[in-house]
Amino acid sequence: MTTFTVATAIALAGCSAGTGGGNMPGMNHGSASPSGAATSAAGSAADASGGHNAADAGFARMMIPHHAQAVQMSDVVLAKTDIPAPVTALAGRIKAAQGPEIEKMTGWLKEWNEPVEMSGDHTMNGMVDNQDITTLEAAQGREAARLFLTHMIAHHQGAVAMAQKEGADGKNPDALKLGKDIVTAQQAEIKEMQDLLSTL
Repeated sequence: MTTFTVATAIALAGCSAGTGGGNMPGMNHGSASPSGAATSAAGSAADASGGHNAADAGFARMMIPHHAQAVQMSDVVLAKTDIPAPVTALAGRIKAAQGPEIEKMTGWLKEWNEPVEMSGDHTMNGMVDNQDITTLEAAQGREAARLFLTHMIAHHQGAVAMAQKEGADGKNPDALKLGKDIVTAQQAEIKEMQDLLSTL
């Protein structure tokens, strides 16, 4: 279903790299432990040979375009001038968290000598179709905010399910930690978005 290529995911990640949006408690999982980079550098050879399994690779490979769409929807909202401030702030935080995670997961797949791009036609939970993206782009004000929140709630629920599956089936410690962090952060955001939606 998804039309997002790896090039799109990487481009979106690049767009988000300079975002300096404020972090909400539990929201900075995209920039988790600075020491992780050093640890990865020291242990990448071992990880590449046997530190991951098919579930880890599948989790990263599917979550990259999933995150890319969340960044895309956030960019749509951030480009509008008539969105309620709490919704704009949330979109900024989502972009700031998920952009770096795209880069992180892309790096893992390369270290593991695994394909970055998915093969075949995969349907991922919570993905929004092209028509819904077009409708969001055309909407204004509170209607745009409602559409964004509605789509992003379902999108986050899909990501949580994917991350929980990684927690059950994965092996790589870094991937397992990211999955756990995604569950924690996105479940909190789902509650926040539900509360915001009730005010619109």
